[in-house]
Amino acid sequence: MTTPDFQKFKNEGRKISMITCYDASFARLIDSTDIDCILIGDSCSMVMHGESTTIPAKMEWMEEHTRSVRNGTSKYILADMPFLSTRKGIEHATDCAGRLLVAGANSVKIEGVFGQEEILRHLVLSGIPVMAHLGLTPQFYQAFGGHKMQGKTEEAANKIIQEAKLAEEIGCYAVLLECLPSSLAEKITKSLSIPTIGIGAGPVCGGQVLVLQDMLGMSGFKPRFVRQYLDGMTLIQNAFNSYAHDVADGSFPGADETK
Repeated sequence: MTTPDFQKFKNEGRKISMITCYDASFARLIDSTDIDCILIGDSCSMVMHGESTTIPAKMEWMEEHTRSVRNGTSKYILADMPFLSTRKGIEHATDCAGRLLVAGANSVKIEGVFGQEEILRHLVLSGIPVMAHLGLTPQFYQAFGGHKMQGKTEEAANKIIQEAKLAEEIGCYAVLLECLPSSLAEKITKSLSIPTIGIGAGPVCGGQVLVLQDMLGMSGFKPRFVRQYLDGMTLIQNAFNSYAHDVADGSFPGADETK
């Protein structure tokens, strides 16, 4: 998959499947599946580093997770620009985005459009593909007062619609819509010529993304919009316990595992 394929999929009416990933081991597994593309999310701050929000995610983390995933897959990689990386001027934003592409990303995702229009435009004109992220933008956690559905009032909905149209005008190749009413996500999706990717924004979006550990039941986090495809926590705990018991009773290693 390449960046132009996002538009091709939309034109053909084909849905795009995206999943987060942060390391080479899971990347190798994803590489052998039908998943279309991978997001190196700043959710690594919570999933991999144990923080309570995405805000502590550092540029160095995003680089290393991107490099690790690229070492395990040839699939399309979208990498998040971390907190404030696009709010310190064009030069800083360009440097950060460039570092992610050098680490192995095919494009970058940036939260919000208003207030950083020139930065997004500069990145696009510099050959760095950009996906805009609208709705519940986790880096605005403090401003939103928590992880809450966005666009519920007419004023808020119109603002998000305006941002989405501006993202397309600037040259973003797609827009990610997070935690929006399905009716609003549908309105945005139908008003844009570029594709939308949804998470908690209903089925009409041109594709969907989920956090890997959430959909595999490994995080303990299960909002309504997450479909859990595996009870991974229980399966892994059982495997660990089996190993511990085998060590304790002396059955591991056995004759076949001993030289």
